[in-house]
Amino acid sequence: MPKLKQPYPIQTSDGFVALTPSLLTMSTNHVISWLIGYEPKPGDPFPLDKLFCEKELMEVKSVINHTIKSGQPTTNLKAELLYNDAGEFLCGYSVYPVFNSNRIITGVILCFEKAQKQISLYNLQEHYNLMDELPEGLFTITTSWQISFFNKTAEKITGYKCKEVIGKKCWEVFRSDICKNLCPLHKTLNNARTYINQEIKIFNKDGTRQTILANTSVLKDNFGLISGAVETFIPIQQEIYLLDTVKYHHSFENIIGKSEKMQRLFTMLPDIAESDANVLICGESGTGKDLVAKAIHTHSMRSKGPYVAVNCSAFAESLLESELFGHEKSAFTGADRLKIGRFEMAKAGTLFLDEIGELKPALQVKLLRVLDQREFERVGGTQSVLMEARIISATNKNLPEAIRNKTFREDFYYRLRTVSLTLPPLREKKEDIPLLVTHFIKLLNKKYNKRIRSVDTKVMRFFQQYDFPGNIRELEQMIEHAFVFAKGPVIFLSSLPDFKEFNIAKSEHKITSPKVIFTNKKPDKEAILHALSLSNGNRQKTADLLSVSRTSLWRLIKKLELG
Repeated sequence: MPKLKQPYPIQTSDGFVALTPSLLTMSTNHVISWLIGYEPKPGDPFPLDKLFCEKELMEVKSVINHTIKSGQPTTNLKAELLYNDAGEFLCGYSVYPVFNSNRIITGVILCFEKAQKQISLYNLQEHYNLMDELPEGLFTITTSWQISFFNKTAEKITGYKCKEVIGKKCWEVFRSDICKNLCPLHKTLNNARTYINQEIKIFNKDGTRQTILANTSVLKDNFGLISGAVETFIPIQQEIYLLDTVKYHHSFENIIGKSEKMQRLFTMLPDIAESDANVLICGESGTGKDLVAKAIHTHSMRSKGPYVAVNCSAFAESLLESELFGHEKSAFTGADRLKIGRFEMAKAGTLFLDEIGELKPALQVKLLRVLDQREFERVGGTQSVLMEARIISATNKNLPEAIRNKTFREDFYYRLRTVSLTLPPLREKKEDIPLLVTHFIKLLNKKYNKRIRSVDTKVMRFFQQYDFPGNIRELEQMIEHAFVFAKGPVIFLSSLPDFKEFNIAKSEHKITSPKVIFTNKKPDKEAILHALSLSNGNRQKTADLLSVSRTSLWRLIKKLELG
Protein backbone atom coordinates (compact mmCIF):
# COMPACT_ATOMS: atom_id res chain seq x y z
CA MET A 1 0.00 0.00 0.00
CA PRO A 2 1.59 3.35 -1.03
CA LYS A 3 2.52 5.72 1.74
CA LEU A 4 0.63 8.97 2.08
CA LYS A 5 2.76 11.98 1.19
CA GLN A 6 1.32 13.98 4.09
CA PRO A 7 -0.58 13.11 7.28
CA TYR A 8 -4.27 12.33 7.07
CA PRO A 9 -5.89 15.73 7.86
CA ILE A 10 -8.66 14.51 10.21
CA GLN A 11 -7.42 15.56 13.59
CA THR A 12 -9.88 17.57 15.67
CA SER A 13 -12.20 17.86 12.70
CA ASP A 14 -13.80 14.82 11.06
CA GLY A 15 -15.08 14.32 7.54
CA PHE A 16 -18.76 14.78 6.76
CA VAL A 17 -20.83 14.37 3.60
CA ALA A 18 -24.62 14.64 3.32
CA LEU A 19 -26.23 12.74 0.43
CA THR A 20 -29.74 12.38 -0.99
CA PRO A 21 -31.26 8.86 -1.31
CA SER A 22 -30.13 8.88 -4.95
CA LEU A 23 -26.56 9.71 -3.81
CA LEU A 24 -26.56 13.33 -4.95
CA THR A 25 -24.46 15.76 -2.94
CA MET A 26 -26.24 17.93 -0.38
CA SER A 27 -23.25 19.19 1.59
CA THR A 28 -19.60 18.32 2.37
CA ASN A 29 -16.86 19.74 4.55
CA HIS A 30 -13.26 20.58 3.71
CA VAL A 31 -11.95 17.17 4.81
CA ILE A 32 -13.99 15.34 2.17
CA SER A 33 -12.93 17.86 -0.47
CA TRP A 34 -9.32 17.29 0.53
CA LEU A 35 -9.68 13.52 0.23
CA ILE A 36 -11.29 13.42 -3.23
CA GLY A 37 -9.33 16.39 -4.59
CA TYR A 38 -12.17 18.82 -5.28
CA GLU A 39 -15.36 20.23 -3.74
CA PRO A 40 -18.53 18.58 -5.15
CA LYS A 41 -21.35 20.98 -5.92
CA PRO A 42 -24.77 20.47 -4.28
CA GLY A 43 -26.96 18.43 -6.64
CA ASP A 44 -24.04 16.70 -8.37
CA PRO A 45 -23.62 12.91 -8.05
CA PHE A 46 -21.18 12.26 -5.23
CA PRO A 47 -18.12 10.24 -6.35
CA LEU A 48 -18.13 7.42 -3.82
CA ASP A 49 -15.62 5.61 -6.03
CA LYS A 50 -13.10 8.40 -5.37
CA LEU A 51 -13.57 8.04 -1.61
CA PHE A 52 -13.88 4.25 -1.17
CA CYS A 53 -11.72 1.66 -2.83
CA GLU A 54 -13.47 -0.70 -5.23
CA LYS A 55 -13.74 -3.62 -2.80
CA GLU A 56 -15.62 -1.43 -0.28
CA LEU A 57 -18.11 0.23 -2.64
CA MET A 58 -20.79 -2.48 -2.66
CA GLU A 59 -20.89 -2.72 1.15
CA VAL A 60 -21.00 1.08 1.55
CA LYS A 61 -23.95 1.39 -0.81
CA SER A 62 -25.70 -1.48 0.97
CA VAL A 63 -25.25 0.27 4.33
CA ILE A 64 -26.61 3.54 2.91
CA ASN A 65 -29.66 1.75 1.47
CA HIS A 66 -30.29 -0.03 4.78
CA THR A 67 -30.14 3.28 6.69
CA ILE A 68 -32.54 4.95 4.25
CA LYS A 69 -35.04 2.08 4.46
CA SER A 70 -34.86 1.45 8.20
CA GLY A 71 -34.31 4.98 9.48
CA GLN A 72 -31.70 3.57 11.90
CA PRO A 73 -28.07 4.74 12.08
CA THR A 74 -25.28 2.31 11.24
CA THR A 75 -22.14 3.01 13.26
CA ASN A 76 -18.64 1.78 14.04
CA LEU A 77 -17.79 0.62 10.51
CA LYS A 78 -14.30 0.50 9.01
CA ALA A 79 -13.20 0.81 5.41
CA GLU A 80 -10.18 1.50 3.22
CA LEU A 81 -10.45 5.10 2.04
CA LEU A 82 -8.70 6.58 -0.97
CA TYR A 83 -6.48 9.63 -0.64
CA ASN A 84 -6.42 11.79 -3.77
CA ASP A 85 -6.11 8.64 -5.88
CA ALA A 86 -2.61 8.25 -4.39
CA GLY A 87 -3.08 5.64 -1.71
CA GLU A 88 -5.33 3.92 0.80
CA PHE A 89 -5.68 4.06 4.57
CA LEU A 90 -7.95 2.52 7.19
CA CYS A 91 -10.72 4.81 8.40
CA GLY A 92 -13.82 4.48 10.56
CA TYR A 93 -17.20 5.74 9.38
CA SER A 94 -20.86 5.85 10.42
CA VAL A 95 -24.06 6.48 8.44
CA TYR A 96 -26.91 8.49 9.97
CA PRO A 97 -30.39 9.16 8.47
CA VAL A 98 -31.56 12.71 7.78
CA PHE A 99 -35.28 13.41 8.31
CA ASN A 100 -37.41 16.35 7.24
CA SER A 101 -40.07 17.95 9.45
CA ASN A 102 -42.60 15.30 8.38
CA ARG A 103 -40.32 12.53 9.62
CA ILE A 104 -39.64 11.37 6.08
CA ILE A 105 -36.04 10.34 5.33
CA THR A 106 -34.48 12.82 2.89
CA GLY A 107 -30.94 11.52 2.88
CA VAL A 108 -27.97 10.32 4.93
CA ILE A 109 -24.88 11.79 6.56
CA LEU A 110 -21.60 9.87 6.36
CA CYS A 111 -19.21 10.71 9.23
CA PHE A 112 -15.53 9.72 8.98
CA GLU A 113 -12.80 9.39 11.61
CA LYS A 114 -9.37 7.86 11.86
CA ALA A 115 -9.69 4.20 12.78
CA GLN A 116 -7.64 4.76 15.94
CA LYS A 117 -10.43 6.91 17.35
CA GLN A 118 -13.84 5.77 18.62
CA ILE A 119 -16.56 6.52 16.08
CA SER A 120 -18.57 9.34 17.60
CA LEU A 121 -20.50 12.51 17.00
CA TYR A 122 -18.28 14.41 19.43
CA ASN A 123 -17.18 16.91 16.83
CA LEU A 124 -20.63 17.75 15.49
CA GLN A 125 -20.37 21.18 17.10
CA GLU A 126 -17.32 22.00 14.97
CA HIS A 127 -19.44 21.82 11.81
CA TYR A 128 -21.97 24.56 12.40
CA ASN A 129 -22.79 25.14 8.73
CA LEU A 130 -23.63 21.49 8.10
CA MET A 131 -25.56 20.87 11.31
CA ASP A 132 -27.46 24.16 11.11
CA GLU A 133 -28.95 23.10 7.76
CA LEU A 134 -30.48 19.90 9.18
CA PRO A 135 -34.31 19.99 8.98
CA GLU A 136 -34.59 18.72 12.57
CA GLY A 137 -33.61 20.40 15.81
CA LEU A 138 -30.27 19.30 17.23
CA PHE A 139 -28.47 20.09 20.48
CA THR A 140 -25.69 18.52 22.50
CA ILE A 141 -25.06 18.42 26.25
CA THR A 142 -22.06 17.70 28.40
CA THR A 143 -22.05 15.06 31.14
CA SER A 144 -23.03 17.85 33.53
CA TRP A 145 -26.18 18.46 31.46
CA GLN A 146 -25.02 21.83 30.08
CA ILE A 147 -26.05 22.62 26.52
CA SER A 148 -22.95 22.89 24.33
CA PHE A 149 -24.50 23.22 20.87
CA PHE A 150 -27.94 24.35 19.59
CA ASN A 151 -28.64 24.45 15.85
CA LYS A 152 -30.81 26.88 13.89
CA THR A 153 -33.74 24.45 13.51
CA ALA A 154 -33.79 24.01 17.30
CA GLU A 155 -33.96 27.81 17.55
CA LYS A 156 -36.96 27.94 15.20
CA ILE A 157 -38.83 25.16 17.02
CA THR A 158 -38.30 26.44 20.56
CA GLY A 159 -37.96 30.20 20.08
CA TYR A 160 -34.64 30.26 21.97
CA LYS A 161 -31.48 31.64 20.41
CA CYS A 162 -28.29 29.61 20.64
CA LYS A 163 -26.53 32.27 22.73
CA GLU A 164 -29.42 32.16 25.25
CA VAL A 165 -29.10 28.44 25.99
CA ILE A 166 -25.37 27.63 25.72
CA GLY A 167 -24.13 26.70 29.18
CA LYS A 168 -27.61 26.24 30.64
CA LYS A 169 -28.92 22.93 31.94
CA CYS A 170 -31.15 21.34 29.31
CA TRP A 171 -34.08 21.04 31.74
CA GLU A 172 -33.93 24.80 32.35
CA VAL A 173 -34.66 25.31 28.65
CA PHE A 174 -37.13 22.55 27.78
CA ARG A 175 -38.93 22.29 31.17
CA SER A 176 -40.45 18.90 30.36
CA ASP A 177 -42.37 17.07 33.06
CA ILE A 178 -39.99 14.12 32.60
CA CYS A 179 -36.77 16.12 32.78
CA LYS A 180 -33.94 14.89 35.04
CA ASN A 181 -35.38 11.41 35.60
CA LEU A 182 -37.29 9.75 32.76
CA CYS A 183 -36.14 11.78 29.76
CA PRO A 184 -34.36 9.91 26.93
CA LEU A 185 -31.17 11.95 27.43
CA HIS A 186 -30.98 10.85 31.06
CA LYS A 187 -31.45 7.20 30.06
CA THR A 188 -28.91 7.59 27.24
CA LEU A 189 -26.23 8.94 29.57
CA ASN A 190 -26.99 6.20 32.11
CA ASN A 191 -26.85 3.18 29.81
CA ALA A 192 -25.15 4.51 26.64
CA ARG A 193 -28.13 3.41 24.54
CA THR A 194 -29.72 5.16 21.55
CA TYR A 195 -33.42 5.99 21.82
CA ILE A 196 -35.55 6.61 18.71
CA ASN A 197 -38.82 8.56 18.35
CA GLN A 198 -39.39 9.31 22.03
CA GLU A 199 -42.46 11.47 22.65
CA ILE A 200 -41.76 14.45 24.96
CA LYS A 201 -43.86 17.48 25.92
CA ILE A 202 -41.78 20.68 26.26
CA PHE A 203 -42.37 24.39 26.81
CA ASN A 204 -41.27 26.88 24.17
CA LYS A 205 -39.74 30.23 25.08
CA ASP A 206 -43.15 31.96 24.85
CA GLY A 207 -44.63 29.48 27.34
CA THR A 208 -46.65 27.47 24.83
CA ARG A 209 -46.51 23.72 25.17
CA GLN A 210 -45.81 21.37 22.31
CA THR A 211 -45.03 17.71 21.70
CA ILE A 212 -41.81 16.64 20.04
CA LEU A 213 -40.38 13.33 18.84
CA ALA A 214 -36.76 13.01 19.98
CA ASN A 215 -33.82 10.74 19.15
CA THR A 216 -30.88 10.58 21.55
CA SER A 217 -27.39 9.09 21.48
CA VAL A 218 -24.16 9.39 23.50
CA LEU A 219 -21.13 11.43 22.46
CA LYS A 220 -17.66 9.98 23.01
CA ASP A 221 -14.25 11.60 23.04
CA ASN A 222 -11.18 10.43 21.19
CA PHE A 223 -10.51 7.80 23.85
CA GLY A 224 -14.00 6.29 23.68
CA LEU A 225 -15.17 7.84 26.94
CA ILE A 226 -18.68 9.31 27.19
CA SER A 227 -18.40 13.09 27.02
CA GLY A 228 -22.06 14.00 26.65
CA ALA A 229 -25.14 13.28 24.56
CA VAL A 230 -26.85 14.54 21.41
CA GLU A 231 -30.57 14.90 20.79
CA THR A 232 -32.37 15.55 17.52
CA PHE A 233 -36.07 16.38 17.55
CA ILE A 234 -39.03 17.42 15.42
CA PRO A 235 -42.37 18.90 16.52
CA ILE A 236 -45.59 16.94 16.15
CA GLN A 237 -47.91 19.52 14.66
CA GLN A 238 -51.68 19.28 14.22
CA GLU A 239 -51.83 15.70 15.43
CA ILE A 240 -54.97 13.67 15.11
CA TYR A 241 -55.26 12.26 18.60
CA LEU A 242 -57.07 9.08 19.42
CA LEU A 243 -60.46 9.22 21.05
CA ASP A 244 -60.66 7.67 24.52
CA THR A 245 -63.75 5.69 23.56
CA VAL A 246 -65.86 5.05 20.49
CA LYS A 247 -69.31 6.13 21.51
CA TYR A 248 -72.10 3.59 21.30
CA HIS A 249 -74.13 5.51 18.74
CA HIS A 250 -71.09 5.35 16.47
CA SER A 251 -70.86 1.57 16.66
CA PHE A 252 -72.80 -1.67 16.72
CA GLU A 253 -70.74 -4.59 17.98
CA ASN A 254 -67.44 -4.24 16.03
CA ILE A 255 -69.04 -2.23 13.22
CA ILE A 256 -67.83 1.38 13.35
CA GLY A 257 -69.22 4.46 11.61
CA LYS A 258 -70.84 7.83 12.10
CA SER A 259 -71.84 8.49 8.48
CA GLU A 260 -75.52 8.82 7.63
CA LYS A 261 -75.51 5.46 5.84
CA MET A 262 -73.97 3.66 8.81
CA GLN A 263 -76.29 5.38 11.29
CA ARG A 264 -79.25 4.17 9.25
CA LEU A 265 -77.78 0.66 9.31
CA PHE A 266 -77.34 0.78 13.11
CA THR A 267 -81.00 1.77 13.44
CA MET A 268 -82.10 -1.22 11.37
CA LEU A 269 -79.84 -3.91 12.84
CA PRO A 270 -81.60 -4.44 16.21
CA ASP A 271 -84.95 -5.02 14.47
CA ILE A 272 -83.37 -7.34 11.92
CA ALA A 273 -81.61 -9.27 14.69
CA GLU A 274 -84.82 -9.75 16.68
CA SER A 275 -86.65 -11.17 13.69
CA ASP A 276 -86.01 -14.64 12.31
CA ALA A 277 -86.12 -13.65 8.64
CA ASN A 278 -83.52 -14.66 6.08
CA VAL A 279 -81.08 -11.81 5.42
CA LEU A 280 -79.09 -11.02 2.27
CA ILE A 281 -76.12 -8.69 2.80
CA CYS A 282 -74.71 -7.05 -0.34
CA GLY A 283 -71.58 -4.99 -0.73
CA GLU A 284 -68.09 -4.90 -2.20
CA SER A 285 -65.29 -7.06 -0.85
CA GLY A 286 -63.87 -5.70 2.38
CA THR A 287 -66.95 -3.74 3.49
CA GLY A 288 -67.55 -5.92 6.55
CA LYS A 289 -70.41 -8.19 5.49
CA ASP A 290 -69.16 -10.95 7.79
CA LEU A 291 -69.14 -8.52 10.75
CA VAL A 292 -72.73 -7.55 10.09
CA ALA A 293 -73.78 -11.20 9.87
CA LYS A 294 -72.03 -11.97 13.15
CA ALA A 295 -73.61 -8.92 14.84
CA ILE A 296 -77.09 -10.00 13.71
CA HIS A 297 -76.51 -13.46 15.19
CA THR A 298 -75.11 -12.07 18.45
CA HIS A 299 -78.18 -9.89 19.05
CA SER A 300 -80.73 -12.47 17.93
CA MET A 301 -82.69 -14.96 19.96
CA ARG A 302 -80.42 -17.61 18.40
CA SER A 303 -77.28 -16.10 19.97
CA LYS A 304 -76.80 -19.09 22.29
CA GLY A 305 -76.77 -21.44 19.30
CA PRO A 306 -73.84 -22.04 16.93
CA TYR A 307 -72.72 -19.49 14.36
CA VAL A 308 -71.45 -21.42 11.35
CA ALA A 309 -69.91 -19.66 8.35
CA VAL A 310 -69.06 -21.14 4.97
CA ASN A 311 -67.51 -19.44 1.96
CA CYS A 312 -69.37 -20.79 -1.07
CA SER A 313 -66.52 -19.90 -3.43
CA ALA A 314 -63.84 -21.65 -1.37
CA PHE A 315 -64.86 -25.17 -2.42
CA ALA A 316 -65.05 -26.91 -5.76
CA GLU A 317 -68.64 -27.47 -6.89
CA SER A 318 -68.31 -31.21 -6.38
CA LEU A 319 -67.29 -30.73 -2.74
CA LEU A 320 -69.57 -27.86 -1.76
CA GLU A 321 -72.73 -30.00 -1.64
CA SER A 322 -71.02 -32.39 0.77
CA GLU A 323 -69.70 -29.44 2.78
CA LEU A 324 -73.18 -27.96 3.16
CA PHE A 325 -75.32 -31.09 3.58
CA GLY A 326 -72.78 -33.65 4.79
CA HIS A 327 -72.49 -37.16 3.37
CA GLU A 328 -73.09 -40.77 4.35
CA LYS A 329 -70.32 -43.31 4.59
CA SER A 330 -69.43 -44.73 1.14
CA ALA A 331 -71.48 -42.02 -0.58
CA PHE A 332 -68.57 -41.53 -3.02
CA THR A 333 -64.96 -42.57 -3.40
CA GLY A 334 -63.01 -41.50 -0.35
CA ALA A 335 -66.10 -41.11 1.88
CA ASP A 336 -64.89 -43.55 4.51
CA ARG A 337 -67.06 -42.17 7.30
CA LEU A 338 -70.24 -40.20 7.91
CA LYS A 339 -69.71 -36.44 7.75
CA ILE A 340 -71.97 -33.77 9.28
CA GLY A 341 -72.55 -30.80 6.97
CA ARG A 342 -72.69 -27.08 7.83
CA PHE A 343 -76.52 -27.02 7.82
CA GLU A 344 -76.54 -29.72 10.45
CA MET A 345 -73.71 -28.14 12.47
CA ALA A 346 -75.61 -24.86 12.71
CA LYS A 347 -78.51 -26.61 14.48
CA ALA A 348 -80.83 -23.90 15.85
CA GLY A 349 -78.22 -21.19 15.43
CA THR A 350 -77.21 -19.20 12.35
CA LEU A 351 -75.71 -20.38 9.06
CA PHE A 352 -73.79 -17.66 7.20
CA LEU A 353 -73.41 -18.37 3.47
CA ASP A 354 -70.72 -16.00 2.18
CA GLU A 355 -70.15 -15.44 -1.56
CA ILE A 356 -73.59 -16.87 -2.31
CA GLY A 357 -73.41 -15.34 -5.78
CA GLU A 358 -70.73 -17.87 -6.78
CA LEU A 359 -73.11 -20.86 -6.50
CA LYS A 360 -73.81 -22.73 -9.73
CA PRO A 361 -77.49 -22.92 -10.81
CA ALA A 362 -77.71 -26.68 -10.05
CA LEU A 363 -76.76 -26.13 -6.41
CA GLN A 364 -79.03 -23.06 -6.24
CA VAL A 365 -81.95 -25.40 -7.01
CA LYS A 366 -81.00 -27.75 -4.16
CA LEU A 367 -80.61 -24.88 -1.70
CA LEU A 368 -83.92 -23.38 -2.78
CA ARG A 369 -85.61 -26.70 -2.00
CA VAL A 370 -83.99 -26.72 1.46
CA LEU A 371 -85.15 -23.16 2.16
CA ASP A 372 -88.70 -24.03 1.07
CA GLN A 373 -89.06 -27.39 2.82
CA ARG A 374 -86.75 -26.70 5.80
CA GLU A 375 -85.17 -30.14 5.45
CA PHE A 376 -82.43 -31.83 3.45
CA GLU A 377 -80.69 -35.16 2.87
CA ARG A 378 -77.01 -35.90 3.24
CA VAL A 379 -75.17 -36.80 0.03
CA GLY A 380 -75.72 -40.50 -0.52
CA GLY A 381 -78.43 -40.64 2.13
CA THR A 382 -82.21 -41.15 2.05
CA GLN A 383 -83.21 -39.93 5.49
CA SER A 384 -84.41 -36.32 5.81
CA VAL A 385 -82.65 -34.04 8.29
CA LEU A 386 -84.52 -31.05 9.74
CA MET A 387 -82.99 -27.66 8.89
CA GLU A 388 -83.37 -25.47 12.01
CA ALA A 389 -80.86 -22.71 11.33
CA ARG A 390 -81.52 -19.14 10.29
CA ILE A 391 -79.89 -18.28 6.95
CA ILE A 392 -77.83 -15.13 6.46
CA SER A 393 -76.12 -14.84 3.08
CA ALA A 394 -73.76 -12.32 1.54
CA THR A 395 -72.39 -11.46 -1.87
CA ASN A 396 -70.27 -8.86 -3.59
CA LYS A 397 -71.91 -9.63 -6.94
CA ASN A 398 -74.67 -7.65 -8.62
CA LEU A 399 -77.37 -10.34 -8.28
CA PRO A 400 -80.08 -8.52 -10.32
CA GLU A 401 -77.58 -8.39 -13.19
CA ALA A 402 -76.74 -12.07 -12.65
CA ILE A 403 -80.47 -12.85 -12.86
CA ARG A 404 -80.67 -11.03 -16.18
CA ASN A 405 -77.62 -13.00 -17.37
CA LYS A 406 -79.32 -16.27 -16.32
CA THR A 407 -76.50 -17.16 -13.92
CA PHE A 408 -78.59 -16.68 -10.77
CA ARG A 409 -82.11 -17.94 -10.19
CA GLU A 410 -84.68 -15.25 -9.49
CA ASP A 411 -86.76 -17.47 -7.16
CA PHE A 412 -83.66 -18.34 -5.16
CA TYR A 413 -82.76 -14.64 -4.93
CA TYR A 414 -86.12 -13.66 -3.46
CA ARG A 415 -86.02 -16.60 -1.05
CA LEU A 416 -82.69 -15.39 0.30
CA ARG A 417 -83.57 -11.73 0.58
CA THR A 418 -86.52 -11.53 2.92
CA VAL A 419 -84.51 -8.65 4.35
CA SER A 420 -81.79 -7.04 2.25
CA LEU A 421 -78.89 -4.85 3.41
CA THR A 422 -76.37 -3.06 1.21
CA LEU A 423 -73.12 -1.97 2.86
CA PRO A 424 -71.59 1.20 1.39
CA PRO A 425 -67.97 1.12 0.16
CA LEU A 426 -65.46 3.14 2.17
CA ARG A 427 -65.11 5.76 -0.57
CA GLU A 428 -68.78 6.69 -0.01
CA LYS A 429 -68.39 7.21 3.76
CA LYS A 430 -65.07 8.98 4.17
CA GLU A 431 -66.28 10.63 7.39
CA ASP A 432 -66.02 7.19 9.03
CA ILE A 433 -62.28 6.89 8.37
CA PRO A 434 -61.06 8.69 11.56
CA LEU A 435 -63.25 6.45 13.72
CA LEU A 436 -62.06 3.34 11.90
CA VAL A 437 -58.43 4.42 12.27
CA THR A 438 -59.00 4.91 16.00
CA HIS A 439 -60.64 1.49 16.26
CA PHE A 440 -57.86 -0.34 14.41
CA ILE A 441 -55.08 1.43 16.33
CA LYS A 442 -56.66 0.32 19.62
CA LEU A 443 -56.93 -3.28 18.42
CA LEU A 444 -53.41 -3.36 17.02
CA ASN A 445 -51.89 -1.73 20.11
CA LYS A 446 -53.09 -4.78 22.03
CA LYS A 447 -51.92 -7.20 19.35
CA TYR A 448 -48.41 -5.73 19.01
CA ASN A 449 -48.08 -4.39 22.57
CA LYS A 450 -47.40 -0.88 21.31
CA ARG A 451 -48.58 2.57 22.38
CA ILE A 452 -49.31 4.29 19.09
CA ARG A 453 -51.63 7.22 19.70
CA SER A 454 -52.34 8.89 16.40
CA VAL A 455 -51.63 9.32 12.73
CA ASP A 456 -49.97 12.33 11.17
CA THR A 457 -52.24 14.78 9.36
CA LYS A 458 -50.66 13.86 6.01
CA VAL A 459 -51.59 10.23 6.62
CA MET A 460 -55.19 11.16 7.36
CA ARG A 461 -55.26 13.41 4.28
CA PHE A 462 -54.00 10.46 2.24
CA PHE A 463 -56.71 8.20 3.66
CA GLN A 464 -59.38 10.79 2.85
CA GLN A 465 -58.23 11.13 -0.77
CA TYR A 466 -57.54 7.47 -1.57
CA ASP A 467 -60.42 5.42 -3.03
CA PHE A 468 -59.69 2.20 -1.08
CA PRO A 469 -60.67 -0.44 -3.66
CA GLY A 470 -60.20 -3.01 -0.88
CA ASN A 471 -62.46 -0.98 1.44
CA ILE A 472 -62.21 -1.32 5.23
CA ARG A 473 -60.08 -4.45 4.99
CA GLU A 474 -57.49 -2.53 2.97
CA LEU A 475 -57.49 0.32 5.51
CA GLU A 476 -56.93 -2.15 8.33
CA GLN A 477 -54.06 -3.81 6.47
CA MET A 478 -52.45 -0.43 5.77
CA ILE A 479 -52.52 0.46 9.45
CA GLU A 480 -51.20 -2.95 10.46
CA HIS A 481 -48.35 -2.52 7.97
CA ALA A 482 -47.59 0.84 9.60
CA PHE A 483 -47.56 -0.80 13.04
CA VAL A 484 -44.75 -3.09 11.94
CA PHE A 485 -42.50 -0.15 10.95
CA ALA A 486 -43.61 2.73 13.21
CA LYS A 487 -40.95 3.58 15.79
CA GLY A 488 -42.88 6.13 17.85
CA PRO A 489 -46.39 7.08 18.95
CA VAL A 490 -47.35 8.65 15.60
CA ILE A 491 -47.82 6.92 12.24
CA PHE A 492 -46.22 8.86 9.39
CA LEU A 493 -46.54 8.41 5.62
CA SER A 494 -43.14 6.70 5.56
CA SER A 495 -44.61 3.78 7.57
CA LEU A 496 -47.41 3.07 5.09
CA PRO A 497 -47.01 0.45 2.35
CA ASP A 498 -44.58 1.55 -0.35
CA PHE A 499 -47.02 1.45 -3.25
CA LYS A 500 -45.09 2.53 -6.32
CA GLU A 501 -48.36 3.33 -8.08
CA PHE A 502 -49.27 6.05 -5.57
CA ASN A 503 -48.77 9.47 -7.09
CA ILE A 504 -48.15 11.89 -4.25
CA ALA A 505 -47.89 15.38 -5.69
CA LYS A 506 -45.96 17.20 -2.97
CA SER A 507 -46.32 20.62 -4.49
CA GLU A 508 -50.12 20.41 -4.59
CA HIS A 509 -50.47 18.12 -1.53
CA LYS A 510 -52.77 16.03 -3.68
CA ILE A 511 -52.79 12.27 -3.59
CA THR A 512 -54.46 10.27 -6.33
CA SER A 513 -55.60 6.69 -6.44
CA PRO A 514 -53.04 4.15 -7.58
CA LYS A 515 -52.74 3.71 -11.31
CA VAL A 516 -52.24 0.04 -11.97
CA ILE A 517 -50.22 -0.84 -15.04
CA PHE A 518 -51.57 -4.17 -16.24
CA THR A 519 -48.83 -6.37 -17.66
CA ASN A 520 -48.40 -10.00 -18.50
CA LYS A 521 -46.77 -10.61 -15.10
CA LYS A 522 -48.71 -12.41 -12.38
CA PRO A 523 -50.95 -9.71 -10.88
CA ASP A 524 -50.38 -8.84 -7.24
CA LYS A 525 -52.94 -7.97 -4.59
CA GLU A 526 -53.06 -4.23 -5.37
CA ALA A 527 -53.53 -4.87 -9.09
CA ILE A 528 -56.39 -7.30 -8.45
CA LEU A 529 -58.14 -4.94 -6.02
CA HIS A 530 -57.83 -2.02 -8.42
CA ALA A 531 -59.05 -4.08 -11.37
CA LEU A 532 -62.05 -5.25 -9.30
CA SER A 533 -62.79 -1.62 -8.50
CA LEU A 534 -62.58 -0.58 -12.16
CA SER A 535 -64.91 -3.40 -13.18
CA ASN A 536 -67.35 -2.86 -10.27
CA GLY A 537 -66.69 -6.36 -8.99
CA ASN A 538 -67.37 -8.13 -12.28
CA ARG A 539 -64.99 -11.10 -12.24
CA GLN A 540 -64.89 -11.64 -15.99
CA LYS A 541 -64.10 -7.97 -16.69
CA THR A 542 -61.49 -8.06 -13.95
CA ALA A 543 -59.87 -11.14 -15.50
CA ASP A 544 -59.84 -9.42 -18.91
CA LEU A 545 -58.15 -6.33 -17.42
CA LEU A 546 -55.48 -8.47 -15.80
CA SER A 547 -55.00 -10.66 -18.88
CA VAL A 548 -55.71 -13.86 -16.95
CA SER A 549 -58.43 -16.48 -17.17
CA ARG A 550 -61.42 -16.29 -14.83
CA THR A 551 -60.27 -19.54 -13.19
CA SER A 552 -56.79 -18.11 -12.55
CA LEU A 553 -58.35 -14.96 -11.11
CA TRP A 554 -60.53 -17.09 -8.81
CA ARG A 555 -57.46 -18.96 -7.54
CA LEU A 556 -55.56 -15.72 -6.93
CA ILE A 557 -58.47 -14.18 -5.05
CA LYS A 558 -58.71 -17.23 -2.82
CA LYS A 559 -54.95 -17.38 -2.26
CA LEU A 560 -54.76 -13.70 -1.31
CA GLU A 561 -57.99 -13.92 0.73
CA LEU A 562 -59.63 -11.08 -1.17
CA GLY A 563 -63.14 -12.51 -1.41
